[in-house]
Amino acid sequence: MDRTESQDELYQKAAQEYGAALARMAHACEADPDLRRDLTQEIHLALWRSFANFNGRCSLRTWIYRVAHNVATSYVVRQTRGKRIAFLALEEADTRAPGEDVETSADRNQVLDRLFVLIQLDPLDRQVIVAYLDGLDAESIAEITGLSAARVWNKIHDIKRVLARRFSRGGRHAL
Repeated sequence: MDRTESQDELYQKAAQEYGAALARMAHACEADPDLRRDLTQEIHLALWRSFANFNGRCSLRTWIYRVAHNVATSYVVRQTRGKRIAFLALEEADTRAPGEDVETSADRNQVLDRLFVLIQLDPLDRQVIVAYLDGLDAESIAEITGLSAARVWNKIHDIKRVLARRFSRGGRHAL
C-alpha cells in the first residue's frame, strides 16, 4: 500500500466516523449555511492533506480534532478581520443582554441551534464546549487545544454553569 492509499484510507475512515462532529464544529463557527458548507469543505481538505504527515504519535481522534480545531480557529480569525465582532468573555456571557438576531436561529427549534447562538464566546471557549459536547474528555481536549486538562475541566464547568443559567431563563428570548 503506497502513501497516497494510506492517506486516502485514513481520510475515508475519519470522514465516516467523525463527519457529523466536523459538521457540528463548522456549525459552531458559522451560522450562514453556504459559508458553513465552505468551512466544512475546508476542514475536510485540511484533514485529507494532514494525513500525509500523520505518524500515529497521537490517536486518530485527537489528530482529527486538532486539525479541525486549527482550521476552525483560523477561519474565525479570518472572518473577524476588518469586522467589529466582539466575542464574549465567559464572565460577560452570563450578564450580557441577548441580541435581537437570535430570533432567526431559534425558529429552527433545535436545541443545538439554540446552543450555538448562545455560544457567542471566544473561539477557544467555543471549541472546548463543542468538543466536550462531542464526547471528548478533558485530556483529549487539552491535547487538541494546548490547554492543561485541569484548565479544560475548569472551562467546561464554567461554561456549563453559564449555559444552564441562560437556558433556565426560559423561552426564546432567554438567549
